[in-house]
Amino acid sequence: MYKLVARRSNKYISAQVINLKSGATLAGVKAKRASEVGAEIAKRAIKAKIKEVVFDRGAYKYHGRIKQLAESAREAGLHF
Repeated sequence: MYKLVARRSNKYISAQVINLKSGATLAGVKAKRASEVGAEIAKRAIKAKIKEVVFDRGAYKYHGRIKQLAESAREAGLHF
């Protein structure tokens, strides 16, 4: 099982995929545009043969940049 973790600040948004069994992480990404981050993390996850994740938005509401990140990751092929 894998978890997609999203974090944001006023300036950046980042995401990483974590293997819940081993604790290993897929390289995180930082950028100014949430949709770019979502697409890039999905591309990297699929390249690492990870197709299904659990989305962890933390304390952030599901709107704005967090929603953009999730939707672009789904469009790029990640399932959650």
